[in-house]
Amino acid sequence: MQKRTVKKSRQPSISTQKTRSYLAWNDFEVILAIASEGSLSGASRALGVSHATVFRRLGEVEQRLGVTLFERSRTGYRPTLAGEELADTARIMDEAALAAERKVAGRDLEPSGEIYTTTTDSLLMGLLAPLFTQFRYKYPAIVLDVAISNQLFNLTRREADVAIRPSNLPPENLIGRRLTTIGQAVYGHRSLGLTPGASIETLASQPWIGAGPRLQDSALDQWMEKNELKAACVYRVDTLVSILSAIHARMGLAVLPCYLADEDPDIIQLSDPIPELEYGLWFLMHPDLRGVVKIHALKDFLTEAVQAQKQRLAGPLLR
Repeated sequence: MQKRTVKKSRQPSISTQKTRSYLAWNDFEVILAIASEGSLSGASRALGVSHATVFRRLGEVEQRLGVTLFERSRTGYRPTLAGEELADTARIMDEAALAAERKVAGRDLEPSGEIYTTTTDSLLMGLLAPLFTQFRYKYPAIVLDVAISNQLFNLTRREADVAIRPSNLPPENLIGRRLTTIGQAVYGHRSLGLTPGASIETLASQPWIGAGPRLQDSALDQWMEKNELKAACVYRVDTLVSILSAIHARMGLAVLPCYLADEDPDIIQLSDPIPELEYGLWFLMHPDLRGVVKIHALKDFLTEAVQAQKQRLAGPLLR
């Protein structure tokens, strides 16, 4: 008689169950935040949770794994080899999550939802504000969330969906469209009684307003150096809107984009647009947003609207 055998189910042993440990995404998130910020307080701000929560969650992860992930010192938290390995893994996971988010973001048949947009204060004030109003009437289901900064936001990390920026050398990792050319000229307050068309050498005797280093306008800096205007600078400031305000206050002369100054009745254009200071106006986005309907709606609208003002944006000639 054949002996019957009972097939045992394959279950992990008790010892395996006790030692096996899994990390959830929020565990990796905590490790990455501490490694990136170098402190619990910095990580708590980055994660939007309390210092105590970060401390507790790190302790739980280290206890589960049975390893020390960070060396503690008065200067902060430094990853151990194990901590750096997990932080590197977390970075890969974070990039993959962001890439997936970009690929599926806004794939609606109808243009709707939010578009996170970044631009400069001068472009919003002198050009984009009325265009955004027109866009809102044409696409009422789209909400524009606009962040103002002179620094280009990181579109790869979805700090913004779209950047509308002045540039002659946009980042290579972004795609987009050059909307038009922006011209710049010398401006001063009308009350100074200066004659439009005077040479730069003549205008050099006036006080000048320069761009602060945070404006990061190397072309303007080189032009002022070439024309020996740096010595005439009595004031520097790091936004174009602030430069316009300084001209209003009769602080001196300055170079400004024509779109920002030409509509102001108290400000007078003193020179033709300066060829070496012209730059492109770009609509930029991450390649993964190429097929998003709402993004294309904004790009196509702005292309047409900006092209309609091409001559004004390039700046008028005085003669």
